[in-house]
Amino acid sequence: MNFLSHLFLSGDSEGLIIGNFIADSVKGSDYKNYSPAIQEGILLHRKIDTFTDTHPVVEESKQRLRPAYRKYASVIVDVYYDHYLAVNWHHYSNEALSSYVQRIYSLIRRNEALLPLKSAHFTNYMVRYNILEAYARLEGIDRVLQGMAARAKFQSNMELAVKDLEEHYLLFENEFRRFFPELQEFVTKEISSSR
Repeated sequence: MNFLSHLFLSGDSEGLIIGNFIADSVKGSDYKNYSPAIQEGILLHRKIDTFTDTHPVVEESKQRLRPAYRKYASVIVDVYYDHYLAVNWHHYSNEALSSYVQRIYSLIRRNEALLPLKSAHFTNYMVRYNILEAYARLEGIDRVLQGMAARAKFQSNMELAVKDLEEHYLLFENEFRRFFPELQEFVTKEISSSR
């Protein structure tokens, strides 16, 4: 899952939200340098990634992309699934997406001193281009994939991946709708068991 999904799955806990947001910038046991609530968010992020990466429905989505994008297929699926969460937001939240996104930006900005440098740089980009809300539009997804392609260490072809999203739109959406409720249930249990 990408940023919108990770943030949404954190619920209303500020520590979980911040931890889930910065997790990709925190390596190994460095998570222990943070408060217990943020540690919990970092570890939750890792569990979400493992659950997602090993789920058979997600594998269906990745298989469709693997011939063209190889190891980047899973990254692309994460972005696609954030698109479907944004487009179908009203099915998952009573709060408008625009209101939620502004609240999240404000929370992250308030905690900027806690962010690793990589996360702080991404925050500036995310807010400037309103990335979380832009996930709801294909041109927003295209911008995200273009940016990821530019930062990839190897030839990724991710800049072309919005075409695959358009071509197989309903198939990917169906897979997201089958997968996401299972992920929500998994996260709810993980949060409950850590309290």
